[in-house]
Amino acid sequence: MGQPNKPLSAEQQILLLFQVLQKLREEDNVDVLIKTTITYLQEQFDYQLIWIAVYNQANKTLYGKGGITPDGDTSYLQRAVVLNPGNLLESAVTELRPVGIANLQQESRAPEWQEVAIKYKIQGAIILPIRYKDRCLGLVLIASRRWGYLLSGEARARLLIVLGELGVILNYKDNTWQQQQSPNTTEQLLKLLENLRSLSNFNKKLETAVNATHKFISPSRTNIYWFEREKHYFWCRMSSQLVSMSSSLRTQPASAGITVQELGDAYLSLVVNEVVWISESSSSLKSNLPDKLLQRLGVRSLLAAPIIWQKDLLGFVAVENTKAQVWTQADKNFVQGAAGLLSLVTRTDDIENSTRQIQQDHQLTKQITQAIYQEQDLPEILYPCAKIIIERLAATQFLLLQYQPNQNTYQVLYQSAVKNRRTWKLNLTALPEVDLQMLHNATQALEIENLDADLPWFSWRSQLLENGVRSLLICNCIPSHTPQILLVITHETHRSWTTQEKELLWFLSQQIGIIIRNWQLRIIKQQQEKISQTFKQYPSILMQAESGTIETTALKYIATVLECPLAIILSWSPGQEWATIIPGVMTDNQFEIVANTPISIERDVLIELALAHNSYVIFKAYDLPAATRQWLTISDRGQILVMALRTTADSQPIGIVLLADYAEKTWSDINLSVAATLVSQLAWWQNQQQIIQSLESSSEGLRELNWYKHRRLEEVRRMLTQTLTKIHDLGIPGNELTQMRYKLLLRQLDYITNSMTGVIKQEQWQLHISWETMSISSLLKRAIERVDTLVKQQQMWIGVHGLTQPTEQVTAAKSSSLSGEPITASNSSPLATSGDIVKIEFVVHELLLAACKRSPIGERIDIWCNQLDERSLELSITDHGFIDPHLLAELSQNGNKNILGSLNLNQPPGLHLLICKNLIQQLGGELQIYQLPDHRVVSRLVLPLAPGNSEGNTVGNTSPLSQ
Repeated sequence: MGQPNKPLSAEQQILLLFQVLQKLREEDNVDVLIKTTITYLQEQFDYQLIWIAVYNQANKTLYGKGGITPDGDTSYLQRAVVLNPGNLLESAVTELRPVGIANLQQESRAPEWQEVAIKYKIQGAIILPIRYKDRCLGLVLIASRRWGYLLSGEARARLLIVLGELGVILNYKDNTWQQQQSPNTTEQLLKLLENLRSLSNFNKKLETAVNATHKFISPSRTNIYWFEREKHYFWCRMSSQLVSMSSSLRTQPASAGITVQELGDAYLSLVVNEVVWISESSSSLKSNLPDKLLQRLGVRSLLAAPIIWQKDLLGFVAVENTKAQVWTQADKNFVQGAAGLLSLVTRTDDIENSTRQIQQDHQLTKQITQAIYQEQDLPEILYPCAKIIIERLAATQFLLLQYQPNQNTYQVLYQSAVKNRRTWKLNLTALPEVDLQMLHNATQALEIENLDADLPWFSWRSQLLENGVRSLLICNCIPSHTPQILLVITHETHRSWTTQEKELLWFLSQQIGIIIRNWQLRIIKQQQEKISQTFKQYPSILMQAESGTIETTALKYIATVLECPLAIILSWSPGQEWATIIPGVMTDNQFEIVANTPISIERDVLIELALAHNSYVIFKAYDLPAATRQWLTISDRGQILVMALRTTADSQPIGIVLLADYAEKTWSDINLSVAATLVSQLAWWQNQQQIIQSLESSSEGLRELNWYKHRRLEEVRRMLTQTLTKIHDLGIPGNELTQMRYKLLLRQLDYITNSMTGVIKQEQWQLHISWETMSISSLLKRAIERVDTLVKQQQMWIGVHGLTQPTEQVTAAKSSSLSGEPITASNSSPLATSGDIVKIEFVVHELLLAACKRSPIGERIDIWCNQLDERSLELSITDHGFIDPHLLAELSQNGNKNILGSLNLNQPPGLHLLICKNLIQQLGGELQIYQLPDHRVVSRLVLPLAPGNSEGNTVGNTSPLSQ
């Protein structure tokens, strides 16, 4: 492919190459340069298709300058081609290297040439860039009907030499042309500035700008379109075809202008101060709307530059041509410059109106600022504010939206509208993160000119459109925070607002935010005062209530807090299987109960839900099962709150409180918190009443028991005294052995009598602490003897370790030990304790008795003795029995224990163990009961060490019972 048409000698080829290079260097006209190059390629190479185009880097477009085709039709070669990513033409331009194509008819990456290739049966092709250094100035496409794109080295070299020389010349011509054109553009713009400065009438200024632009570019017509914000369209204010168009044209039909929707992406570019250019072959816009826009205007080429004042689009200068035209950079610069000059002079003729508007805005902000300090209700404060804002911004609706976290929606806090507009009843869904971030970072009101098409606030679009909204402004009333209060200004048609209006609304929204904050703080203060009064009155109301009506009275009070029409209690006593209904409040026949219906505590859903949560639970009525609906009647749209009646999370519940209300009613968090607190107080009140009743009953029984036992002790003492007197009166027997036993019995009877005397005199209504000393071995011996019968029955045995006397043996009965071996002390140092020995003995006995009762038959109990320090000793009893974990937990708690409210501590063995623990603490010791990892139960008793015990002195017994 691409070989010379006829064989030439090397000398002839060099000569022809020299001649064509000479012609290129001597020629000034670009078109002649291109024609010379085409002629050389046609004569020296066998190509059926040749196309040469120059490249405009600014708009990424190739402009065809000519070439050859097999049938001589070159009209197709004059077109302009916009480069797109992935296109082979674009690859040659950006990479600045030749691109070969084996078959142009099948190459999808060159769609511009596929049709031509098919028409002329072209296959092989080569695309070569015309370049200067790293700058692309154009392209040459050469193609043949033969398949492939091979080119011999000598022919390739000549072709590249010609294109290289063409690139150098085109680069020079391009720079020279720009230098020649730039002063002309600048000169014309300076002349236009002088003419505008000398004119006072604004319409004359517009006319001058139109004439200057039309004269410089020479299009079909030049227009200035002015933006009508409220109607959201541009009307033709000045045209080169009509000398002047008055403002009365604002009322003309749409044909006198063009809507924002018809402008499409061109409007978005103009708003951000970008020049828009459109022709048949290329465009600055990326969408598919340019063709429709050209069709709407009735032209084939368009060049527009925005007129902007203080970030607001006032209009644009439009250069329109009914013929295809490639817009040069000079054209774009001049139109942009003319529009910029109009931007500078556009407000000079409206200074008086602007000043008046600023004064009105100042007065408006002053009025709303004064509303901050008013003590009226929120609607009364906001009504004049909303009225002023609607009038100032020519809006349809004024809305204040408040976010409801519990429902995750925005609800209407306040609204106002122009006359004959209905109020809204809607809840808007929570905004997505992208919209929330926009509101959080905004520094002025956010604008939606066309709700039908704009992307922001898409989640609200359907609801807003249903309510007639087509455009809106939205402000976050508390900036730099998560949007909680939103101010929304809406309009029923597509429109836009000026930057000044948006900034004004932003400032006013911040003032309204302060008003709402103050109102909320006032409401919170009132609620707090009401809550404080509620908590003050509630105990008095409970105390003044008659017996049996406390629950009903409390329910009425709780129902007034939430203002709900139904409040009942499902009550039961510990151990019961069925709950009973205690009615409290029923103020609406939509809410009914069947009072005598028994309710299963284990199977009822409401009770199960309430007991599963530490606080209240709220759910919809349509979730109620059929079993619950047999005794509870409530609308499916209603809502229910249930909460367990218990003092702590671990305490036993004695019922649940049930409150019901309408679906549209919203319970505030603070009212819910108050109601939950009142329910908890009711539970505490009921618990305290039960404790008081139990205390009164127990106290009365204890007084009777104590009186009876005391009188029995007095009677026993009297009888023993009489018996001893009689024995003394009989005298001493003559037999010596009998006499010794007789004396021993008398001593024991004297001790018993004396000990009962001490109890009767000193411990009639409270314990008396005495001080005695006893060895640990004697103490354990006496305690073990007391449980000997139970040990034998259980076939158990007791082992003692660490006793202080090496020669002493403490042996349980052989029948009580599985092995029958004696229990001996293993420590060589004596141990003894001081204190109220009788009470310590009773404690040790109680611990041994509890260990024996909970241990399995045949098990072993170990007693470990150990001196902890110079002041205390340790006595630990371990067993393999089972003990209730809840009892262990309650015994291990410090501080006062609710004995009457506990099922474990108000009866043996828990009650006895707790008495022992408290008694040991009074004696200066410590009692701990816990479980080891191997599940053995340990009763650890810490007792005071007898004085002098650490020095090795043997401490004897103080009681004749130990002899």
